[in-house]
Amino acid sequence: MFLSVFDMFKVGVGPSSSHTMGPMVAGARFLDLLRSQPFEVHGLKASLHGSLAFTGVGHATDRATILGLAGFLPDSYDHAKAEAAMAAIAETHTVSPDGLGTLNFAPKTDLIFDYDHPLPGHANGMQLMATDAQGDVVVRETYYSIGGGFVVTEAEQAQEAALDAADAKTHPYPFENAVQMLQMAKASGKSIADMKRANELEHMGPATLAEKLDRVWDVMQDCIQRGLANDGILPGGLMVKRRAKAIYDSLIAEQGLNLTAPHTINDWMSVYAMAVNEENAAGGQVVTSPTNGAAGVLPAVVYYWLNHVPGASPSRIHDFLLTASAIGAIVKHNASISGAEAGCQAEVGSASAMAAAGLCAVMGGTPMQVENAAEIALEHHLGLTCDPVRGLVQVPCIERNGLGAIKAVSAASLALRGDGTHLVPLDACIKTMFETGQDMMEKYKETSLGGLAVNVPNC
Repeated sequence: MFLSVFDMFKVGVGPSSSHTMGPMVAGARFLDLLRSQPFEVHGLKASLHGSLAFTGVGHATDRATILGLAGFLPDSYDHAKAEAAMAAIAETHTVSPDGLGTLNFAPKTDLIFDYDHPLPGHANGMQLMATDAQGDVVVRETYYSIGGGFVVTEAEQAQEAALDAADAKTHPYPFENAVQMLQMAKASGKSIADMKRANELEHMGPATLAEKLDRVWDVMQDCIQRGLANDGILPGGLMVKRRAKAIYDSLIAEQGLNLTAPHTINDWMSVYAMAVNEENAAGGQVVTSPTNGAAGVLPAVVYYWLNHVPGASPSRIHDFLLTASAIGAIVKHNASISGAEAGCQAEVGSASAMAAAGLCAVMGGTPMQVENAAEIALEHHLGLTCDPVRGLVQVPCIERNGLGAIKAVSAASLALRGDGTHLVPLDACIKTMFETGQDMMEKYKETSLGGLAVNVPNC
């Protein structure tokens, strides 16, 4: 199994990797499919299913799908151009993607929220269709947005085992689970980051790898700093007030006071995470870590480590990201990082495990201690539901990222106090997380049909 660090850490836009970024990517992929077809296409249609239908409006899934069909992509998204494109599409009922001419597409009639027919491959399913001059469908493809901005077709889902076998032949350290990861680390004498780096170097040179890792951290850091500087009301209708700037200003004002409580350090971790997720909720540029809904946890822990832990060095950020991505890839491969599939334990829980592993590694942890840190963090998120109020990535998501960061730091610290031996293996915890997600009622898995979503007034 090989998932690149840049698969786990994708630069994109808020508010959701699975409900915003994924549909945009699916739209762009469908355009590529049409460019390779012999059919003359005159129009486009789309239908959203499962969680994409139930919480699509709150996550701007309809907007993302439209922009994807117009040729936009998350990593090169330009807000001003997107606004102009949406206005033109609403007026003309057409899109004009490169190489396909002008195609009929009326958002109000050609984009359907189908609440009654979930698709079998994943809770986040969508169908994209191309029509001929008579309006008959000539090309149809089903896409699943499986979390973290990952998008697969039905055919690609069936090919996963074959792709894993191919990866094992082309990468020096093709671990598929934590047991294999630790075995390879012991046999090679390498750290988890070094093994991950060796796998990445099969696809790019050292300079390119370093440059791309720097960009990931630059976007994460910029997002924190924007979130700490901006205030106001978040979009979406809940009238949620941005809080990160006020909390940060208060913490700055308290610096140097002798009466500051020791637990105030938790507020620093939380405010860094909240800053990211307020930016995400506002549709700003973020990095999936491993998802948008959990995008604040890992950057907050890195930022905390750099600014509050003696001996921290920016030169180790690459090791932090590589280690974290290795853990995230294991979770995704063997379970899920999708809230619609397994609840928020799969999003914030996975993010906390990744952050704990990265922090443990850069603070001198052995591979066994790193695995232990990830397990502790994930274990103590088991059962966490995904019940966003009005389908918006705001309540409880923003504060939840802060608590996920605190748990990550605590997990890394506990692991570093031990020798790496522990009762519950990470693989068992991942398996338990996925089984818990399968048993969880649908109304607690990003449908906004249960939990806080129905018990808190949302208007």
